[in-house]
Amino acid sequence: MRILGIDPGSRVTGYGVVEQRAGQVAHVAHGTLRPRGDSFAVRLSHLHESLCEVIALHRPDVAALEQIFVSGSARSALVLGEARGVLLSALGSAGLVVHEYTASQVKQAVTGSGRAAKPQVKAMVRRLLALERVPAADAADALAVAIRHAHGGRLESAGVVAGRRPRQPSGLRVRARPGR
Repeated sequence: MRILGIDPGSRVTGYGVVEQRAGQVAHVAHGTLRPRGDSFAVRLSHLHESLCEVIALHRPDVAALEQIFVSGSARSALVLGEARGVLLSALGSAGLVVHEYTASQVKQAVTGSGRAAKPQVKAMVRRLLALERVPAADAADALAVAIRHAHGGRLESAGVVAGRRPRQPSGLRVRARPGR
């Protein structure tokens, strides 16, 4: 399965493509999309076109997107949300199923800690994918999202959620008996 990971941004959007085969995850490509143009509308259009080109070139089977977290201004949140909408539109127009993960879920999958610092994430992405160099921050984050999906996305899409026990059907009670 080929997975496209995306780290959304209004100025720089990272992307990373990995291939999952027989339990192994291999690097395919990574990079950044830097929309240009005089107006915000033109930059969003360029972002859409650029992501469509990445999708056409690498032909992913599924996409994984990092959920946005904004602790700054409402304006920043709005701008990032608009860029994210454009990315979702490009993924949807390509017919890709999109899975979303929080930053802490991504960090947990890649480093073992949901509170890992960016340098730790970058170093582990380099190590896990056997890259010669540490990728740029946005591309490393996108690769980390793809790795997260490769390691856990298939379980979640099957209904398995970490940390929760499966629910018993109504009326069925399971009791443990001591000594048996």
